[in-house]
Amino acid sequence: MLNKNKLNIGIHPISSAKKIAVSGIVIAIYIVLMYLTQSFAFGQYQIRIATSIYALAAIHPFLILPMGIANLLSNTIMGGLGPLDMFGGFIAGVLTSLGCWFLKKIHVYLVALPIILIPSLLVPVWLSYLIGVPYIALVISIGIGQILPAIAGVIIIKYLEKPLSSI
Repeated sequence: MLNKNKLNIGIHPISSAKKIAVSGIVIAIYIVLMYLTQSFAFGQYQIRIATSIYALAAIHPFLILPMGIANLLSNTIMGGLGPLDMFGGFIAGVLTSLGCWFLKKIHVYLVALPIILIPSLLVPVWLSYLIGVPYIALVISIGIGQILPAIAGVIIIKYLEKPLSSI
């Protein structure tokens, strides 16, 4: 029988307290990365190195919701574009993390796809409205900016999967 306080992920169950702690640490890392890289994370190409850690949800799916929260918080603290950008970022974070978890089941390299495609196609929906730049121009600029985080996300999974599975 499955203990209600534990979720079987991988080899062993993870306690609720440990999930909350890990979630808080991951949210903090995301926000610190965004703060340290904000000079180019909010620029023309929006190279958001922090989005590479969405890939952690492929190892621990309990991080799907916290990744959305991390994006919401970083957009709240550093974005300055208001509620539409904040909650849009939350949705983008959740969907991207969910995509990483789902596609990792097929192949580890596919984790790069949601990190590139979901922010590139979704964020311009509200960003074009908020800043007055055409949707397709934003798709291209955000897509280019997401290439490095997507590569980093795959590297995170390939090299940290075994150590992180012991959490």
